[in-house]
Amino acid sequence: MPRARQVATVIADVAAAIARTHREEWARVVAGLARRFGDLDIAEETAADAFATAVERWPVDGIPPNPGAWITTTAHRKAIDRLRREARRDELHREALMLADDSPGQDVGAVDDDRLRLVFTCCHPALAMEARVALTLRIVGGLTVAEIAHAFLVPQTTMGQRISRAKAKMKAARIPFRLPDHDDLAERADGVLAVMYLIFNEGYLASGEDSDPLRPDLTGEAIRLTRLVRDLLPAGSAERAHATGLLALMLLTEARAGARVSPDGELVRLDEQDRRAWDRALIEEGLALVKESRDAAARGDGRLDRYQILSAINAVHASAQRARDTDWSRIVELYAELEQVDPSPIVTLNKAIAVSESDSPEAGLAMIERLGDALAGHHAFHTTRAELLRRVGRSADARTAYDRAIDLAGNTAEIAHLVRRRGQLAASGSDDLPARGAPS
Repeated sequence: MPRARQVATVIADVAAAIARTHREEWARVVAGLARRFGDLDIAEETAADAFATAVERWPVDGIPPNPGAWITTTAHRKAIDRLRREARRDELHREALMLADDSPGQDVGAVDDDRLRLVFTCCHPALAMEARVALTLRIVGGLTVAEIAHAFLVPQTTMGQRISRAKAKMKAARIPFRLPDHDDLAERADGVLAVMYLIFNEGYLASGEDSDPLRPDLTGEAIRLTRLVRDLLPAGSAERAHATGLLALMLLTEARAGARVSPDGELVRLDEQDRRAWDRALIEEGLALVKESRDAAARGDGRLDRYQILSAINAVHASAQRARDTDWSRIVELYAELEQVDPSPIVTLNKAIAVSESDSPEAGLAMIERLGDALAGHHAFHTTRAELLRRVGRSADARTAYDRAIDLAGNTAEIAHLVRRRGQLAASGSDDLPARGAPS
């Protein structure tokens, strides 16, 4: 093999090894550093320095047998060197000496895993939700500030300041790097799962007319982090069952990603999607997790949380080989159950969609009209109302509802879909095409 080709092969192999190690080990390395030194800035920056050193050294020295251990050792050494250079080295150096201390450490929470402590620290309830999301993606997920800023459509400087303020607040409030006690774990776990759900939803239907309609990097990261949280929560606990339900929901939703946007960049409704393009492996895993979550609930008090119910709803959709085979009566039942667990106008809106399929569009429309005050500023309300109005023959009202939905929608693929639907209505002057309100 020519020398140039050999060099190119080595460089490619090293780049792949570093990317894989970053993906698999970043959270573990940062978490270990944070526990040892009690400082997220030191943990994040020295971990990044260690990966930068790997970029320089591995092409020359070769990929180490245990890349994760190499990164961990290098980062720890860099952290110690940094502490020695700082004015506060006397106090902090004593903490660094823990690296060589084999005696048992202090109690750090209900579950003994550094990565889970890191997740719970970044999702501390003292922080605003937007700060929790940003900090989790940066510290746990290893995304750059630029990547996070792009995902949430804010300037990079704004996102950098948001993350910096979150870290400063953690220091000022002396938020410990620890898990909540057993008695508080359920409440705190719910907050962590809510952050994961927000991250996933932003990738599932990205906001902003200038953004990509789907963000697989965000949905993928949310799934990865939720797997991490689920795997580290105690087996048999209600918290793990809830995480299992959320993971199932994400997988069943992500399975449809390949069919959700047309080649022209338009959102494709669930009933119109080519189900052959759905990811069967994700569906099978998701269905298995739905069953596992349901069985776990049955062994407890029998009650399901919002994620478990939503995953069960998505399981009904995923199990139907054709749209017309969907068990809409079962979906109505599940949304009625969700209304008891997590009542909101959005839940009732989705229940009304299911009622329009299982009963009649008139019945669904009657339910939706009662939500007008609560959801006047929500594009999904006007979209659903437009679809049902056209099904009952009220074309003029449907056109007005489409106009309002387009004004409020913030996703390019969704806007394209709504414009086409409105155009069809204007061209025909009547409801000449079937319309379904099922989610995509």
